[in-house]
Amino acid sequence: MRFEGRTAVVTGGAQGIGAATAALLREQGAEVVVLDLKGGDGVVACDVTDRAQVDEVFAGIGRIDILVNNAGITRDNLLFKMPFDEWQAVLNTNLTSMFLCCQAAQKVMVPARYGRIVNLSSRSALGNRGQVNYAAAKAGVQGLTATLAIELGPYDITVNAVAPGYIATPMTAATAERVGSTAEEHQAMVAERTPLRRVGQPEEVAAVIAFLASDEASYVSGQTLYVNGGAR
Repeated sequence: MRFEGRTAVVTGGAQGIGAATAALLREQGAEVVVLDLKGGDGVVACDVTDRAQVDEVFAGIGRIDILVNNAGITRDNLLFKMPFDEWQAVLNTNLTSMFLCCQAAQKVMVPARYGRIVNLSSRSALGNRGQVNYAAAKAGVQGLTATLAIELGPYDITVNAVAPGYIATPMTAATAERVGSTAEEHQAMVAERTPLRRVGQPEEVAAVIAFLASDEASYVSGQTLYVNGGAR
């Protein structure tokens, strides 16, 4: 129950890593507010690329101790074929949304002089063929994280990033379909070139996020932790 008395906000929390993170934080005592583009059972509808919506939703939440910026999309294509609107969509959802949510959350965290922000980056930040938009956004997340750690540190707010490798989620299943494969076939191919010889699970990433969101990690800030089974 290390999060008892804490309120956490998880964006993109309806499935995959976000859902696993929300479940773990809740299991360990946090009151969790899940945001996603489409609302539903236990999920608050919020387009995190829309400043007005973000400001309204965050103001309605009130206390925020933990923010997990997980919302993200892919629109994969090679540079010469990538439509400009797909470049913009990925940058807006995967990077600009984090700026907006962090800006809204710090309005509460700074006066409270406490906060834990965890941003989702990706191994693709190091470069990945067919993902110029996604790689650029996820690299930007690491720069955003390092800078906010400097700015918010004096208020006892830590800011870190987690960069997963291949995780078995609906997003990677969609990638498999895009390249003409099944999720199982694609995972087997990736596992062969991963030192641990398997792909990751959402719960394994959630465990790292929970650590960085906890007081056990109170002196860890400005870091990006790769969770990729040893892949290089």
